Amino acid sequence: MTTLSTPPPARGRAGSPAARRRRRTGSLLGLAAWLCGIAFFLPVAWMVLTSFHSETDAATNPPSVGAGISLHGYREFFGATGGGVSPWPPLVNSLTASVVSTLLVLLLAVPAAYALAIKPVRKWSDVLFFFLSTKMLPLVAGLLPVYLVAQNTGTLDSIWLLVILYTSMNLPIAVWMMRSFLAEVPVEMLEAASIDGAGLTTTLTRIVAPVAMPGIAATALISFIFSWNELLFARVLTGVVAGTAPVFLTGLVTSQGLFLAKVCAAATVISLPVLIAGFAAQDKLVQGLSLGAVK
Repeated sequence: MTTLSTPPPARGRAGSPAARRRRRTGSLLGLAAWLCGIAFFLPVAWMVLTSFHSETDAATNPPSVGAGISLHGYREFFGATGGGVSPWPPLVNSLTASVVSTLLVLLLAVPAAYALAIKPVRKWSDVLFFFLSTKMLPLVAGLLPVYLVAQNTGTLDSIWLLVILYTSMNLPIAVWMMRSFLAEVPVEMLEAASIDGAGLTTTLTRIVAPVAMPGIAATALISFIFSWNELLFARVLTGVVAGTAPVFLTGLVTSQGLFLAKVCAAATVISLPVLIAGFAAQDKLVQGLSLGAVK
């Protein structure tokens, strides 16, 4: 009689020890990711919750979680109680500088990335390194020369000065990102367009742009966030006319004290455009940032 021995479990099967270890590792990594996400979200949730408290409840130590809801901080921020400075000009300035600079970044980055990815120039890697090297200089190191140039040209406290600065600051990152996105465009589509007689403008707008739209959306969102959150140049180079929302937020810390409810309300309102843009483009952002990661 022949005795049949039970073969050992194959490596990688669902019930094998290796598969169980991978499942445990995946569960632990998922739990760690959730804990990290909650740790980053808790301060934001606490800020929003504090913004709906009165100044008395917000100043308690430890803070009162179950305090009553109050819109006093938002009324103070928007100047509804009288005597307050209107936040609308800084918000409009931030929106103008962020949107216009983002559009200029895309207008310049897409053709540059197309030349580096699809129509590669000579020593394109050196060109990319040059773009990256412009981000190695600390912003504070270039603050004094930029201030002197703005002073001599009469562009201090001008929103268009911020537009130019934000465009130059975000352009290197945008070119790097768009180059990796455009490298994924099928060459066959470009060859077919060339055979049909499509020019460069037609190829970029009708062939490249629809295919690379997730990457364009991701690049635009990151450029918008960087421009909206920028504080150093806006703080030094602007004043009453072109002050942005982050500069306005820092002005709420006065010698009279720190009013937590009002500051939290202001921070919540100023964070809303970035959060809305992120939620609106989250699918394209995830798709764009993961484009090219898996071959």
